[in-house]
Amino acid sequence: MKKIESIKEFGGWLNRYEHQSTSCHCTMTFSVYLPPQAETEKVPAVYWLSGLTCTDDNFRTKAGAQRYAAELGLALIMPDTSPRGDDVADEPDRYDLGKGAGFYVNATQAPWSTHYQMYDYVTAELPALIEAHLPVLPGIKSISGHSMGGHGALICALKEKGAYRSVSAFSPICHPVKSPWGEGCFGAYLGDDKEQWKAYDATELIKAGHTAMLVLIDQGTNDQFLAEQLFPQDLQAAYEEQGGSITLRMQEGYDHSYHFIATFIGEHLAYHAKALRG
Repeated sequence: MKKIESIKEFGGWLNRYEHQSTSCHCTMTFSVYLPPQAETEKVPAVYWLSGLTCTDDNFRTKAGAQRYAAELGLALIMPDTSPRGDDVADEPDRYDLGKGAGFYVNATQAPWSTHYQMYDYVTAELPALIEAHLPVLPGIKSISGHSMGGHGALICALKEKGAYRSVSAFSPICHPVKSPWGEGCFGAYLGDDKEQWKAYDATELIKAGHTAMLVLIDQGTNDQFLAEQLFPQDLQAAYEEQGGSITLRMQEGYDHSYHFIATFIGEHLAYHAKALRG
């Protein structure tokens, strides 16, 4: 774990690290914001999973989250969205498959399976590394994300029972087995058996009886991908069928961009802070 960048922000430090990943079999890069409270005590962490085409850099430069994290005493953990490197499989002509599009699954199909083990990376390897080397409270973490990363946050929270105190998402891909984005990546990474895809689909996980933990979702009504790709109504219906509910806030006029995320990220971090300190 090698520190390659350190920038002071709001009394804390925005650091970037590289390490050799045992899950993804390549050099992975991630960013961490440590609030000023981390100078004297261990702090809870919020993991942020970004969307298609992103790296660890998008959220830390566009969301304005560090100001809120400093006030709330939260560490922000920002992994990359896929493995990287010259020997990592890719589809360079596509933005929605390969590098920048790991989809937070463990690929089972060649050539993707060698490196694309992002589920294990974000749920096991990265938290273990963070908790061993940085001033964060062991096991006291929440998770959030945007679009493909919103999908990732939801499945991590649902599949890893008790691992996260809370989960939230912006514009998540809620039913990827019927989304063109999800179909394209799941078919490549997981093969043709669509029953296998359901293990990485939040709506299908709820239908199968996974614990319906509390979820906060913000979705813009002017999101250009809402009708074709995201399907928040499917997740809401699955919860209701199981006797639960989600907090789905349809935000009038907002789109799919980081302008939307920046508007409401303070509310999401406050939601997580309450759960993490409860």
